[in-house]
Amino acid sequence: MDSEQQRRRKALYQLFLKKLLRNYIVGSMFAVLVVGSAIVLTTLEVPGPEYKRMMYILLVSLAVMLVTELIVFFVHIKPIRKGLLEPEGGFDVLEKAYLQTHKLPMLAIYRILGPHLLGLMVPAVGMTLWMLHVGLLTFPPFYLTIAVLGAILVASMHAMIDFFLTTLTIRPLIQEFKKQTEERYRVELDLDGHVFMSIRPKFLVSAMLIGSSPLLLFSLAAQLRLRSLDHDIIQNYWSWAGLILVIDLSFAYAGARLITQNVEEPIGKLYDAMNEIREGRLVLIQNEYSDEFSKLVAGFNMMVRALQNREVQSLTMLESYFVTLATALDARDAYTAGHSTRVAEYSELIGRLSGMADEQINVIRKSALLHDIGKIGIRDTVLLKDGRLTDEEFDQIKAHPALGENILMQIEPKDAMAPLLPGVRSHHERYDGKGYPDGLAGEDIPLLGRIIAVADAYDAMTSDRPYRRGMDCTKALSILEEGRGKQWDPMFAKVFVDHMRKRLAN
Repeated sequence: MDSEQQRRRKALYQLFLKKLLRNYIVGSMFAVLVVGSAIVLTTLEVPGPEYKRMMYILLVSLAVMLVTELIVFFVHIKPIRKGLLEPEGGFDVLEKAYLQTHKLPMLAIYRILGPHLLGLMVPAVGMTLWMLHVGLLTFPPFYLTIAVLGAILVASMHAMIDFFLTTLTIRPLIQEFKKQTEERYRVELDLDGHVFMSIRPKFLVSAMLIGSSPLLLFSLAAQLRLRSLDHDIIQNYWSWAGLILVIDLSFAYAGARLITQNVEEPIGKLYDAMNEIREGRLVLIQNEYSDEFSKLVAGFNMMVRALQNREVQSLTMLESYFVTLATALDARDAYTAGHSTRVAEYSELIGRLSGMADEQINVIRKSALLHDIGKIGIRDTVLLKDGRLTDEEFDQIKAHPALGENILMQIEPKDAMAPLLPGVRSHHERYDGKGYPDGLAGEDIPLLGRIIAVADAYDAMTSDRPYRRGMDCTKALSILEEGRGKQWDPMFAKVFVDHMRKRLAN
């Protein structure tokens, strides 16, 4: 790593630290000084010396909290520091730093509700109880319970704020780690859809805190201010205030649920649609939104339509590619011109008559178009010979199914060719097991092979050859019917023969 890169990453790390520490200190000062001093100290009516003692407790507790949390904080960022500032670190170090960076917002919550809150409360509660015990403080002990509840509430608000601020702060680091791994290892770091915190708890808890915290803090402070009033008055007050609190909490929860559902629904639809696309199904989303999600859904649908158009173009080109190959093969022999196309049409017909799905019929057609592609490797003196073939020459002809399979196996992408291979290899197998190249019998013969065999035989019998004229269609159908269960699959031969006879009758 050159010195310029080191300086840039060091500056990035320092800026990252500065922002995190600023967020932390501002939140801590707000939680401890503003809430603790401005609310608690101004609410309590205690003699001057006791104010000083309470301020002493507050400052000591703040110091303990800062030390405790900073220790945990630097433990949390250690992998990040190592990934940024140690050039000898390998891919594992960068990956760990990348994941730790994503975890940092959640770790901020754990840190504030853990060492932050406990670092403040434990010494504060301990020293307060001791001073109450020895008489240095004289307020009622139940005030301490109110202070603890207030501290928990304020820490929760602080954790929420720090979570969202940290989420913004870590983005430059995530980009840097992704950039490093791409440059050094040609690997793209990605969470692969892993979620460290889902939208539901994030929105629900945040909205609940925002909606209820001010009123809860007010209620705690009011309890301190009302301590000198008559017991009956206080009881009546809390009967009324309790109802208000219940209504507020219910309203905050209902509002939080509605907000969460309003955000979750379009995101859920987008996520489901993306899963459909990943499975190869290009689906559009009904755009029924009037906010920013409308733009997002419109953009998604625009992308899907572009993919649909591209898929149509790709399929058209692929179909043209298959037809071109078949035409090139048929062009070697003027007497069999169009054979592959006709066999594809007959095979497709058999598939439809048998109730097969469009996707499967598409595979049948492509495989049938290329069923004789192996004949490209047969010498013209053998392939185009007018007279009877010798045994050696016939063996060469019998090699074309396996040769065709080998040719298609070399074509990329291999997964696009794989479904077509069984039909190419097995279209000369016989149902009674006397075919070639593998001598398969019955339903051991691949489905494509059994379909193409019927179509291939019919076209071969009805097409003209140099040494004979094509057979009458009626006679060819009779031969197919007689060969059902022997040479050809009985079901596929039957549906084809029955259909063709109806066509001829009309």
